Amino acid sequence: MPSDKEITIYDIAKELNISPATVSRGLKDHPGIRKDTKRKILEAARKMGYQQNTFASNLRSKRSNTIGVIIPRLNSYFMATVIAGMEKVANQRGYNLIISQTQESFKKEIASVNTMFNSRIDGLMVSLAYDTGDTKHFDLLLKRKIPIIFFDRVLTHPGCTSIVIDNRQAGFDATHHLIQQGCSRIVHIAGNLSRNVYSDRLEGYKQALVAAGIPFDPALVINNSLSEQGGMEAAQQILAMPLRPDGIFSSNDTSAVACISQLKASGIRIPQEMAVVGFNNDPISKVIEPNLSTVHYPGHEMGEVAASTLITKLDQPAAHALNTIVLRHELIVRASSIRK
Repeated sequence: MPSDKEITIYDIAKELNISPATVSRGLKDHPGIRKDTKRKILEAARKMGYQQNTFASNLRSKRSNTIGVIIPRLNSYFMATVIAGMEKVANQRGYNLIISQTQESFKKEIASVNTMFNSRIDGLMVSLAYDTGDTKHFDLLLKRKIPIIFFDRVLTHPGCTSIVIDNRQAGFDATHHLIQQGCSRIVHIAGNLSRNVYSDRLEGYKQALVAAGIPFDPALVINNSLSEQGGMEAAQQILAMPLRPDGIFSSNDTSAVACISQLKASGIRIPQEMAVVGFNNDPISKVIEPNLSTVHYPGHEMGEVAASTLITKLDQPAAHALNTIVLRHELIVRASSIRK
């Protein structure tokens, strides 16, 4: 009859007639233990039902081997790729992730930070909610020397590293491409301009217009949630404009695809009458007809870099860290914007 007694390293040591210290080192894959001895220890541990006491181990090392991740939304292809990159690196380095979504709420972000703190995370990676205005709620972690990495949607903080792409240049590239295709009246569908990603893309859009000698018209900037519904509403606003635009640069693919669908349903030919460029290179960009030109946002790479940077900070707290890491983007030209 199986015993309810918890198996310890002392039981394994007795079974194999070796010291508990040798068992402990073998279970930790210590290089000083012979391979055949290590194999016997692991085999005995498995047969005897040994379970490592992670809680006690963490107390001794003052590490939980857990990293927190706070993101605005889980139902985002881009965020899913970021998390996949984070998880790949974290698992390779012996860490687990705790993931929380704010649903674009500053209040929920504060609550998530408190939950992460109480969960004794070793470090935190954050992409900010739409209405986050400051970083005071992160002081709780920073005072305890818990490192924080901001990614995608960031705020500047002297003690934290931010990981971004050059959104201003990306916005310039997308708009410049539309201008090269003969567009002169270009709508920009923007997100919440209090967030760096959307304000920078708008600045890039403006700079491309100025470079081409096209006056900036604020009436051509549509601010919305960048959701499917937002894209449909943007299309209705575009159709209602007294002087119809001939190009659209959207700050994400979801909104761009919904906008294209609505415009096509209203008889607008894409790209002949309206050329369109999106942002993020979501799978949906290759489903819509014509396929959507877009800016490739390296989500998986961003997740890997964020996790690697954070774990390096944990392993080498005194090492100098960059305040901002900028990843490369790429304009992917497809049929939705080719007019020449």
